[in-house]
Amino acid sequence: MTTEQKWPHEIWVVRHGQSAGNVARDLAEAANGHRIDIAERDVDVPLSELGMRQSEALGAWFAALSPEQRPTVVLHSPYVRAAETANILMRQLDREQLTVRVDERLREKEFGVLDRLTTHGIAHLFPDLYEQRHHVGKFYFRPPGGESWCDVILRLRSVMDTLEREFCHERVLIVAHQVTVNCFRYLFEHLTEAQILDFDRAGDVPNCSVTSYEYDPDLGKHGDLALRLVNFVAPLEASGTPVTAAKDLPVAPNA
Repeated sequence: MTTEQKWPHEIWVVRHGQSAGNVARDLAEAANGHRIDIAERDVDVPLSELGMRQSEALGAWFAALSPEQRPTVVLHSPYVRAAETANILMRQLDREQLTVRVDERLREKEFGVLDRLTTHGIAHLFPDLYEQRHHVGKFYFRPPGGESWCDVILRLRSVMDTLEREFCHERVLIVAHQVTVNCFRYLFEHLTEAQILDFDRAGDVPNCSVTSYEYDPDLGKHGDLALRLVNFVAPLEASGTPVTAAKDLPVAPNA
């Protein structure tokens, strides 16, 4: 019996390059400050100069793939840092041959009232939320006005429906954010809460790293996605571009 393929041939999930928000967050945390000093809305935070170089290094890696291996579809978050990363990657590809979509479902997790606060700031200004967050855990904790990981996963489930419906047999590049990358892993790899949080505790998703999946018709009853790369940063290392792994702005305890 022939299995009908429902997935793209290949999916690459990329975290954006280092952003100005990543840099500002690191400075605030190092100074034990309460707030992250950046003027833009989170959606408007651009890449840092290093983030642009990281994106260029990764773009060269994609461009070096044979034509039949390169992405045919690019989906990216509307946040400036993700859009800039995607555009830099596409400069080295044949953009006229790409289907490009901006998708708000790929945005970073929203932090609500904890926006722009450091861990010290949250503990000082919202001690009750700080304690609740530790009790409930990041997977289910939803700050006022923000999202839990489960909320992000819910919107990404509809992205999966789009991948199956519109991009079956394509090669899809997704450019998004740290929590988005982890939540895609939870979905594509059929993980549990404990498993994905173990991966998260092991380290942040590096900027411009690649996590990829390839359709395997022999997986399961109907074929499935097979994990090929996890937080792959060899293109940056090969070009001598520094690898960074800072959390996205804003930050929450252990988030």
